[in-house]
Amino acid sequence: MSNSTPSTQRPAQILVIDDEPDLRTLYELTLLREGYRVEAAGSVSEAWEHLEAGRFDAVITDMRLPDGQGMEIIHRIQKDQRSERCVVMTAYGSAENAVEALKAGAFDYLTKPVDLKQFRAVVASAVQARHAPQPMAKLAQAAPAVNNNVISDAVLATSSTGIAALDRLVGESEPMRLVKSRIAKVARGMAPVLVRGESGTGKELVARAVHACSQRSEGPFVAVNCGAIPENLLEAEFFGAKKGSYTGSSQDRDGYFQAARGGTLFLDEIGDLPLAMQSKLLRAIQERSVRSIGSTQEDAVDVRIVSATHKDLHAEVQAGRFRQDLFYRLNVIEIAVPALRERREDLPALCAALLSRIAQDGGLPVPHLSDDLLRRLAQHPLNGNVRELENLLHRAVALNDGDELHLDLMGGFTASVEAAASAPAPLSPAADASAAAPAPLPMAPVAPPKAAPPPLPSDLQAYLDQQEREILVRALHESGFNRTAAAARLGMSLRQIRYRIARLGITTPNGDDGASNHADD
Repeated sequence: MSNSTPSTQRPAQILVIDDEPDLRTLYELTLLREGYRVEAAGSVSEAWEHLEAGRFDAVITDMRLPDGQGMEIIHRIQKDQRSERCVVMTAYGSAENAVEALKAGAFDYLTKPVDLKQFRAVVASAVQARHAPQPMAKLAQAAPAVNNNVISDAVLATSSTGIAALDRLVGESEPMRLVKSRIAKVARGMAPVLVRGESGTGKELVARAVHACSQRSEGPFVAVNCGAIPENLLEAEFFGAKKGSYTGSSQDRDGYFQAARGGTLFLDEIGDLPLAMQSKLLRAIQERSVRSIGSTQEDAVDVRIVSATHKDLHAEVQAGRFRQDLFYRLNVIEIAVPALRERREDLPALCAALLSRIAQDGGLPVPHLSDDLLRRLAQHPLNGNVRELENLLHRAVALNDGDELHLDLMGGFTASVEAAASAPAPLSPAADASAAAPAPLPMAPVAPPKAAPPPLPSDLQAYLDQQEREILVRALHESGFNRTAAAARLGMSLRQIRYRIARLGITTPNGDDGASNHADD
């Protein structure tokens, strides 16, 4: 008997809906061999008779039925707030039907002709999600602004890991409560999720929370930065490669899809993926199978896709830089992560959490966080969001030499909060020598003259190229002309820095212009 359901529970009950008797029988026999109890229907009306007569753990339905659409069953189950997990079967190439079903609340989908191995895996996932524990009290505490309907729908496959992942999203502001409640709700299914937000807002933390709150939490979480992989290696990195399929391939290797089997594949900065790779990724997502480089057959992969971007993908689609069909496939469910300026009330909790972690990593006592420091932070733009806040606090801890934390908001000037608030301006030597003399009459302060702004460049592009060239040369010098290290310091990929070195004509000590592909070690 299958181990799809715990031994202390009754066998899971499945309803199969398909108007083709042969296929219906095939699905029934497959599920019976797995130890499930199975009922079958050939139409929408017959399916609803079964549903009205009892409860099921999962419903597997074809999209096209003699008296209607499988979508009608999904909509009605959602409307009546029933607990069945729905899996839809769509015809080959009907991607829009699958996306529509997932948006309507379906747990997952299968493409006809159905692969029976994949069929068993999807049904097992749906049953496990149906029987997953639902720690309502903890979830209500983690997201107290959520209404009861959202909480009752949320499923956390592993309560401890799910709650811990939500706790790492620090903050109880209204925007963060909405993010947490949406994570808890969407984690229950297999629908692709697009996490959207500015750089530094914590998009990967949201993706990890979606994974941890799902029934896939025991599986791997594989994070991929799509903008950091050289274009000529993308296919091998994503789909794997067979031994001897390209120069230097000395053994079979798995790609990201194979590594994430049974878990979640997180595609960070998906907007940076080249168009050629976008079409290959689309096919892999639609067909749930990949072909390694050098292989003659495709391998089924069971992964959930979560992607993230700081770009406006709508605009990227309009500009022709991102495939519209891939956008709609990835953007089935969207989670918008708020910028830090939209939730400044979370600053005290964020600072406390970040300082605690920074101190723990450095083996230091947690420094005191004064109200003045918090007020200064609250007035700072923090355009870099949580990442910028963390960098500021890292710098403050490193420069701290007393009980009070120092804060460097100018990037080069550090002053204590107390000194900045109360200390008088330093005296010049002459003034110091005559400090005992009677104080002169008070005079109105004279503002220092403003420096004249630099003249506007006559050739803006040449000016910007020169600035970029100076920065690149400095980064290369400081990294010993190791382009990989220089690229990392500037937040770029190796491919990007090579392009800029070649474009600006920067010559490295070995005489090349950066366009070659040799190792940068």
